[in-house]
Amino acid sequence: MSIIYSIIAVIVVSVISLIGIIFILVKEAVLRKILLFLVSFSAGSLLSAAFVHLIPEAYEKFGNTPLISVFIISGILIFFVLEKFLRWRHCHIPTSKAHPHPIAFLNLIGDTVHNFIDGLLIGGSFLVSNKIGLATTIAVVLHEIPQEIGDFGVLLYGNFSIRKALAVNFLSALAAVLGTVVSLIVGNIVIEYAYYLMPIAAGGFVYVAGTDLIPELHHVTDLKKSFGQLMFLILGIILLIALNILIH
Repeated sequence: MSIIYSIIAVIVVSVISLIGIIFILVKEAVLRKILLFLVSFSAGSLLSAAFVHLIPEAYEKFGNTPLISVFIISGILIFFVLEKFLRWRHCHIPTSKAHPHPIAFLNLIGDTVHNFIDGLLIGGSFLVSNKIGLATTIAVVLHEIPQEIGDFGVLLYGNFSIRKALAVNFLSALAAVLGTVVSLIVGNIVIEYAYYLMPIAAGGFVYVAGTDLIPELHHVTDLKKSFGQLMFLILGIILLIALNILIH
């Protein structure tokens, strides 16, 4: 059943790439306000998935060993290398003169790599348990929504037509399906592969939340908006904690 659940989950994640159409339906000023709260919610869910689900699962499997910390740090370093050398940048704010993006094609390549990794994590997490798989999928989905809107904006500003932007963004998202399939195959060959992947994924989630998402929230200094961001950050954390309680 884990194979079926993981495939369904990654298809849902891939379809979210089409949400970018909202970029042209909502005024930019309104979209920016919405996205900042989505980014907050996403950051909270990623942190909660890492510290409430993935890391405790690793300790439950391997016990109190420094090796887990090494794998968490490895996850952080892997995501740093990807971002640094592939110039993959998670950005959740639409392009404008005040907020320029890299070249559209470069962003598309980076996003494809990112989607493939998401697929690896989803496939591996369902091999561990359906609870861990669901938690990972929710964290990825909440992260994908604002990111895909931003990616769609990058393509439009790169002179892609609306139809072509949707098509290439969806094709890029399908890399997640490939990642899941690869993860499921490797998981059936390499013993305990999925369990080693959990702390690495946790490190990646912490990196994304701490270096890509939360820093974007600091651009807003208005007290009322900042409080709203904090509330959505906490809601994202509570969502994954509640999931852990309900399914445990």
